[in-house]
Amino acid sequence: MNSVFKMSSSRMALVAAFGLVMGFTPASAADLGGNCCADLEERVAELEATTARKGNRKVSLTVSGWVNESVMMWDDGTERNAYVGTNSLEQSRFRFTGEAQIAPGYSAGYTLEIGVQGHPSNKWDQSSPSSSSDNALTVRKSNWWLKSKDYGKVTVGLEGTALYHVLDDADGANTRNFSDAQAGAVYQGNFGLRHNGAAIGLTWSNILQGIDNGTVGQDGRKNIVRYDSPTIAGFTVTASWGEDDDWGVSLTYANTWGDFKVLGKTGYGQVNDPAIGCSTKSTPPNTDCQLFGAAGTVMHVPTGLYVYGGYGQNKDNRVSDLGIAGTEATSSMYFIQGGIEQKWIPLGKTTVFGEYRHDDGGSKDTVSLSGGKLGSTNLNFIGAGVIQNIEPAAMDLYVVYRHADGDITSTTNVTTSLDAFDAVIAGALMRF
Repeated sequence: MNSVFKMSSSRMALVAAFGLVMGFTPASAADLGGNCCADLEERVAELEATTARKGNRKVSLTVSGWVNESVMMWDDGTERNAYVGTNSLEQSRFRFTGEAQIAPGYSAGYTLEIGVQGHPSNKWDQSSPSSSSDNALTVRKSNWWLKSKDYGKVTVGLEGTALYHVLDDADGANTRNFSDAQAGAVYQGNFGLRHNGAAIGLTWSNILQGIDNGTVGQDGRKNIVRYDSPTIAGFTVTASWGEDDDWGVSLTYANTWGDFKVLGKTGYGQVNDPAIGCSTKSTPPNTDCQLFGAAGTVMHVPTGLYVYGGYGQNKDNRVSDLGIAGTEATSSMYFIQGGIEQKWIPLGKTTVFGEYRHDDGGSKDTVSLSGGKLGSTNLNFIGAGVIQNIEPAAMDLYVVYRHADGDITSTTNVTTSLDAFDAVIAGALMRF
């Protein structure tokens, strides 16, 4: 539910409209006093001062976004606490978008999206919820595009790659912004790991793999050229290239089969940007990372029962050059979520769900363990929750429980079990 702020066309039009209304309300007109025109001009000026403006009348301006704030109660087996702040899984943000018609069937437009980090949850740890990232703004997207009804859309600038959220955006239920494919990696990512109650000097993010928030099979937002094809029979093809070098291709399918709503995404790409890495990083920082991801949702519309799941993989093709015994070149994960989404109350749909994610991570030669390096990981993430949509307020209330555990193995074949991490996240996302 986006709100569109339309620019005032002219002062005279506002004066005329206001005068027409006043003609039907003589009692109010009498309150203006003798100098009615001056009073009217003053009121119109006040109205214009509170109106969003744009530089010209040819390109539209739409302002939209959401606020997503939550309370997180956590327990790492030794310590427990509760923090309040911005939910980093889908942070608060505002967005400016616009479009102008060039000719019938052709248009141009822009997107400028700013992330708002009041008190970002992905920076919280056992020591403190505060960080240097508090009260910061980040540029999430900044691009222009050209679109043809028949030939598709070309985007240039900071935008999601073809594999951006390829797993997350296949979530066809109202869990997308609260417990998608990468939720297991985001919620406790900066918290320290413990073994038998003792800190081991690493965080969950240190041992998780993947370019996009510790989730393999997905890419991020980059400075790219991107192409999105027209949708034909429910299929849309997306391709992107940029940075140094990052390319990918994905396929999206969305359709309805009788009583079933189907949404699926799959993609393949490669990253050679030395600043990003893949399953490992080393010196020199050469990178040759292959990404693959596939996910989908099938929902039975009359009952609201659904299943959402997928698989992701990153393969580091240069891991054999590292010269470290016991390294694993491939990192993989799979996940499944099931639930029901129904409008049981007049306010909006209720979504009840449960999920499981498993990660088999590859090596990270920047992480030291028991005389060696991190050789592999075996991690489990369990979640469950309830999301209540409030249609009149464009709002979602949510309560989500999360559990994480597993073990890590060094290149010297020493395995360390990890203490479980449990959390309950409750909050609201409100759109505008």
